[in-house]
Amino acid sequence: MNVAQQGSKTSLVNDFDAVIIGAGFAGMYMLHSLREAGFSTKAFEAAEDVGGVWYFNRYPGARCDIESIVYTYLFSEKLYQDWTWTSRYPDQPEILSYLNYVADKLNLRKDIQFKTRIHAAHYDEANENWRIYLNDGTSVTAKYFIPAVGGLSATNVPNFKGLNHFKGEWYHTGNWPKDEVDFNGKRVGVIGTGSSGVQVIPIVAKEAEHLTVFQRTPQYMLPARNHQLDPEFIRQTKADYKEIKQQVRNSATGDLRKSMNCSVFDVTKEERLQALEEAWEKGGFIPGFTDVFTDEKANETVAEFLRSKISDIVHDPETAEKLMPTYYYGTKRQVLNTDYLETFNRDNVTLIDVKKAPIEEITTTGVRTTQKEYELDILVFATGFDAITGPLFKMDIRGRNGISLKEKWKNGGQISTYLGLATSNFPNLFLITGPESPAGFTNNVAVIESNVEWIIECVKYLREHDLNTIEAEKEAEAGWSKSVADLANKTLFVKTESWWTGANIPGKPRGLPLYLGGFKKYLEICKEVEDKEYEGFSLFANKREKVHPSK
Repeated sequence: MNVAQQGSKTSLVNDFDAVIIGAGFAGMYMLHSLREAGFSTKAFEAAEDVGGVWYFNRYPGARCDIESIVYTYLFSEKLYQDWTWTSRYPDQPEILSYLNYVADKLNLRKDIQFKTRIHAAHYDEANENWRIYLNDGTSVTAKYFIPAVGGLSATNVPNFKGLNHFKGEWYHTGNWPKDEVDFNGKRVGVIGTGSSGVQVIPIVAKEAEHLTVFQRTPQYMLPARNHQLDPEFIRQTKADYKEIKQQVRNSATGDLRKSMNCSVFDVTKEERLQALEEAWEKGGFIPGFTDVFTDEKANETVAEFLRSKISDIVHDPETAEKLMPTYYYGTKRQVLNTDYLETFNRDNVTLIDVKKAPIEEITTTGVRTTQKEYELDILVFATGFDAITGPLFKMDIRGRNGISLKEKWKNGGQISTYLGLATSNFPNLFLITGPESPAGFTNNVAVIESNVEWIIECVKYLREHDLNTIEAEKEAEAGWSKSVADLANKTLFVKTESWWTGANIPGKPRGLPLYLGGFKKYLEICKEVEDKEYEGFSLFANKREKVHPSK
């Protein structure tokens, strides 16, 4: 029995022009934009306050790997000028403080209902609106339904045998408690060495009596070289606000990252090594050669350089060998680190390769692999998320004829959107950083701002032209999905198992539903669709009267 059949209490007083799910970067900006345009709007958020993923991901060492001066709202110069970031890469407490500052400045909380989860959202064809079902048994209706849930909010706890019987404490990095976890004098195990694991492991190692790291796949490590921002840099950044905003919009990745604008083989080996060494010393992501993600030999030149750094840093040759990646560089989410490799030189840290000795069971006292049992007091799962589609599939979203989004997309095996913003047979549903958008390969805040601004112009257009619904056309959707797949298939990304491709979730269909054509190009395409009065969409004045935009 689905939610719509449960006879939930409904109050017509709670009808809105738009309902938003989530109060992180996306939900907050969407709420502000809709209110400013005169739309009655309500946002629902599972947490006790604003922040989205940055509310829940409060594990020790949690930090963004996009530079703070662009991992921030750029839509408002006043917000930009009145806030001062303190470090190159902001940590979780500072990001959460920033989002609270924005919520206060824009008075957003009055239109957000916290501690509320959405079970379902069903499109009502007769009334041409969405009915959204809440976890308290009530429901509300809205003309527009906008899930701003992000791609990394559905935590993934592997289904290990015996976890429920573990007598110690266990935590997931994506749902960390508010109260501090005390690792002092404890035997701690961390499962997972992706971005979260790489951040939490060095912190835990300094406190724990002993740390055991269970690694499935090693990572290519790039040093963050994080540092406090000096006053002159801050002053200059604020003075350059307009230029920075333009640079972000004109970039491939939505930030200030530099590109080499040449092939790996357009420079000599000495010049290439010098560029890589300079990037290593500066910290952050390595400036991309044009062919490093499309040509295996070009990719190997960077991979070889980064593997040599592991040998240089890690003292024990056997441990260093375990830490050596063999897949194509950059085809898993690139990881910035602070003292991660150095951590394995500590006497109280042990690295276990679970590909060679898989975890068989969580016992009452620890973890048992095929080779040995490890006694633990605390277990930390740094096992990431059911990414991209997971947060959407957690809700029972149904469009025309009662078909669910999960059914339409074949459980993720046949994702189809138009611009990553909409999907056919789901009228007036807008996605922010949805599947087939550039999110995941781009500064997410930049994608969020562009998506929100496109959506707000769209709903204003509908209002100005007395139109009730907008819906992606199947042909346009198929064309977009094909272009996304074609771009992905020209790269090395599809040849590696990663959360981008769904490989971290057992049984999840494989694919790369992210746009790889670059942020600037994506903005140009979205603007062209808007300028052509929403070409590729069907617009309806009512259920029977279809309006064809002028070409």
